Amino acid sequence: MHFRGCTGNDNLLPRSYHSGDSGDALEFIHSVKKELPDSKLYAVGYSLGANMLLKLLGEIKENRLLEKVVAVSPPMQLDVCSDKMNSGISRYYQYRLLGDLNAALDKKYDKHDMYSLIKLKRQDIQNLKSFWDFDGAYTAPIHGFNSAQDYYNKCSSRQYLKDIQTPTLIIHSSDDPFMTKGVIPTKEELSDSIEFELTKKGGHVGFIAGSILKPEYWLDKRVVEFLKD
Repeated sequence: MHFRGCTGNDNLLPRSYHSGDSGDALEFIHSVKKELPDSKLYAVGYSLGANMLLKLLGEIKENRLLEKVVAVSPPMQLDVCSDKMNSGISRYYQYRLLGDLNAALDKKYDKHDMYSLIKLKRQDIQNLKSFWDFDGAYTAPIHGFNSAQDYYNKCSSRQYLKDIQTPTLIIHSSDDPFMTKGVIPTKEELSDSIEFELTKKGGHVGFIAGSILKPEYWLDKRVVEFLKD
């Protein structure tokens, strides 16, 4: 499943998608469940999608729509991640990602009166240099949040982990350049349905073992192993 506007095709509405946007995913899961009522459904989320998926599981709690779930490199505390992305070498990743986000926002001015909706002039998009800037200027107001901090507080999945009752594997690396160790939940924050695997190496959605000449895609194998177990 792709978020609307995250496929290369525009979301036709002024809004976009965000890290806690679980409504589309829930609708998608219900639709598949209706089409295949006798089939077991599994889900794997990566990065932003992993955070959203964990939040969704915490929201539906005991409603077992999915048999098992894997969340890879979820930014479970969004404000901490935004701070990290605005420092050190992580700023390069932020620069690349923001380039795409700003370009997508700019295109919306062709079809919508965006200034009346978010009070941001089109020429000022170029001044959005961080995720804090972008989320404060666009993500928060267009999706009904009071501020970037309000958005981060409400959409971070860490607070939902204790409510998850679907068997779930979270895979995270200590050297993820998008995050700090501050996003790692304590044992007390995890429900009994969660397995949390923390590796020393792996980067952000990387987890490649072996050697340069003979790489081993450990992540692929681990995901399938958990879902089949």
